Amino acid sequence: MAFDPQREDYQRLALRFVYSLDDTDTAHEASAFMAFGRRFAQDRDSLPQSDSDRAFHLVTLASKAIDYELPFAPEDQAEKIIKDGHRILDEALALDSHCYDALRMQAAAANPSFDSFLTFLNESASEVRAYCTEQANNISPDVSNERRRLLSDLAMRPYLRWVANQAEEALICGRNRETLRLAEHALELDPSDMADVRFTAALAYAKLEDEAGLDRFVKSRHGSGQTRPFDDAWTYIAYLALAFKQHDMQRAFGHIKDLVARYPHAAEALIRQNEFPDGVFARLAVMPYSEDEIILALSESTVLLQEGVDLEGRGVLSSWIIQETARAWPQAMLAVIAQQTAVDQADQPGPHIQGGHQ
Repeated sequence: MAFDPQREDYQRLALRFVYSLDDTDTAHEASAFMAFGRRFAQDRDSLPQSDSDRAFHLVTLASKAIDYELPFAPEDQAEKIIKDGHRILDEALALDSHCYDALRMQAAAANPSFDSFLTFLNESASEVRAYCTEQANNISPDVSNERRRLLSDLAMRPYLRWVANQAEEALICGRNRETLRLAEHALELDPSDMADVRFTAALAYAKLEDEAGLDRFVKSRHGSGQTRPFDDAWTYIAYLALAFKQHDMQRAFGHIKDLVARYPHAAEALIRQNEFPDGVFARLAVMPYSEDEIILALSESTVLLQEGVDLEGRGVLSSWIIQETARAWPQAMLAVIAQQTAVDQADQPGPHIQGGHQ
């Protein structure tokens, strides 16, 4: 369900294009819309659009660079990607000063600490909500119900992303009850939970050691518009951490088995525990139940995994998960060692060959 900026960009222009065809005959309308996809991909500037549409398109370009290219870019390219991304966001704000996605993404880089960024988000939230609500309510009464729902949804999404970002930052800052309050607010606005704030809430319940609260939260969300059950990695990790804190190692290990059964290559991911940089536009859009999703969940669960540093510099829960997973799935440990060996060898400089053609 995560926000996909490119899909949202397409939806915005598709809606505006449909409006431009409202006075044409049915046959021409069908023919024109069939060509929309090609024009969107190849000749975007020929499509009707506002400055806010153009600004959001720039946000999608910046998101692609910062969220999806930068984490995998070689070091010598990283600085250029960052500079280009922020230049694009500046252009977006020049086109539309109310492009709150661009404003939030710029602020993430400008604030030197999690606390200062959370303060910025909290102080500006009411302004963002007021503007987005005004846009959602300012829709012509002549618009069909189907279009009205989509227009209202698109208008509120920047605020939903803002609130989801607040919840994530509050969790990192240890303000767990604030995280839960913000998550509930986001779920009231969007019961389908496109922002996936329920994942953040699950981790906050585990931080509070409130298993009863997590149980109530999971039960309350069933049938409330959710499109997937609570068999996601965040929920499993939250229950795993709660069982571990209660010294119920059998139940904790049961949740490791749940993860391994639900996700491909989960054992390797649990041993590696790689960290993804946080998405700046929104939580990274990955396929549900994919290897990328469990890697992302483990990365966001660092707030639980790294509690109580052990002798090796890892969190106690982190080390226990690695040990138990390696013991139960030794082939996964061998695969991780082989992968790391290959990476180390690739990083070694090759032999220096002097001279050339004689």
